Amino acid sequence: MDSINQQQPEDNFKNLEGNDAWKKLKEMAEGTSCFLCSNIKTGLPFSTRPMSPQKVDDNGDLWFLSANDSHKNAEILVDPMVQLLFQGSKYSDFLNVYGIAEVSADKEKIKELWEPLLKTWFTGGVDDPRISIIKVSPTQGYYWDNKHGNAVAFVKQLVGAAIGQTLDDSIEGKLKP
Repeated sequence: MDSINQQQPEDNFKNLEGNDAWKKLKEMAEGTSCFLCSNIKTGLPFSTRPMSPQKVDDNGDLWFLSANDSHKNAEILVDPMVQLLFQGSKYSDFLNVYGIAEVSADKEKIKELWEPLLKTWFTGGVDDPRISIIKVSPTQGYYWDNKHGNAVAFVKQLVGAAIGQTLDDSIEGKLKP
């Protein structure tokens, strides 16, 4: 434990496994954006770009639409290991996910994931020949969140600052399949 957690009077660690892990991942990743990082070899600069998952399914798989001629698709075809970095708000909802990415051109899945706003990038609409799918199947993850919502977390921080005690509503832990 690092020093900030040693000063914490509450238990703020909870590792999640199986269905609980994927439920937490879905809760934190749906409706937000992330950085999708590919070419994640240790000690070398990795490639990163902002992405938004179109769907997070009940198995924890994350589904993205991507241009089939993009650098990320090419990198995934060479090395399917990726990292996803989420930040849901300024103070909570942080998520780090490692996974195995797979690129496909499944037309039925593209139709399922399609939203009209995507025409900004795929001007040919749902039948644009450049659309591909990136499916990321998580292998491990780590989350940082709060237990009772941002309002309670903020009040605890104010009280803690006023009395000089670490009152942090945070919760963090590993996500395991």
